[in-house]
Amino acid sequence: MKQFLNALALLLVITALTGCGGKLRYPAYYTLNLPAPPDPPAPENLQTSIAVREFRSPVYLRQGPIVYRRTPEEVGFYEYHRWAADPRMLLTSAVIDHLRADGRFSMVSPYEGRPNSDYIFSGQLQTLEEVDSGDAVKVEVAMSAQITKVATGATVWSNAVSETGTVSQRNVPGVVSQMNRSMELAINKLLSTVPGSLGK
Repeated sequence: MKQFLNALALLLVITALTGCGGKLRYPAYYTLNLPAPPDPPAPENLQTSIAVREFRSPVYLRQGPIVYRRTPEEVGFYEYHRWAADPRMLLTSAVIDHLRADGRFSMVSPYEGRPNSDYIFSGQLQTLEEVDSGDAVKVEVAMSAQITKVATGATVWSNAVSETGTVSQRNVPGVVSQMNRSMELAINKLLSTVPGSLGK
């Protein structure tokens, strides 16, 4: 009887591990594929530098799974659809590229913990998620940022933006594609108000 129970337990474990029909499901991984900005213009006697801190975000946005909401109060996660890289890192890199392409600073670099630049750019990614609203599937992206002058500690610029886009292809790749578009629009909107006088 004991051998029979052991064999039954083993059979149940094997069934649980392999699933119905013996098929294993593997996660799919996605990344934000933000387009590169144009080459920067020729420098015009610029001597001002800026360092960009890695964007902050709520913990649930950096845990890996892509986020969705069915109601404002419910946060859900796609178990088998995950980010291949932390969206904060991709956003930070994109902001650095855009500030370099803008051409208003002599140097734009990642912040390395030492105040070696004239200004420090700090930002937060507040929202990057699918939102299910009735029959529509949308994507929401929200972010904010500020620039601090190192010499005085004063905040010389700040902005907060959000973008909402409707998903046309109603599956996870379609959601990620719309996240790309909305993220790019949000970045452009966020940086559009950075004053040109900072680079002088």
